[in-house]
Amino acid sequence: MIRHLVLFKLNEGVERDDPRVVKGVEAFRSLEGTIPGIRFWELGWNVSDRPIAHDFAINSAFDDADALRRYVEHPDHQAGVALWREFATWVIADYEF
Repeated sequence: MIRHLVLFKLNEGVERDDPRVVKGVEAFRSLEGTIPGIRFWELGWNVSDRPIAHDFAINSAFDDADALRRYVEHPDHQAGVALWREFATWVIADYEF
């Protein structure tokens, strides 16, 4: 299995209640159960006040690299990515477990 972690940092001046952010969160929240190959899916807002913390996280799992690739290339995933590009940056980590 492959764990796919994504940590988002909102751009300066962008808040959680910004309509673009709300739409972006909903876009990713709706992916569970809609894209074949997602074995585990959770997401949420950071609760830490540490300055190094990111703002939002997605924690997901896939059977293998092919399933992860299909997810990344899926049009619904790409639509969510396009939304987030407007107001955030992110880092990812993919690892076998």
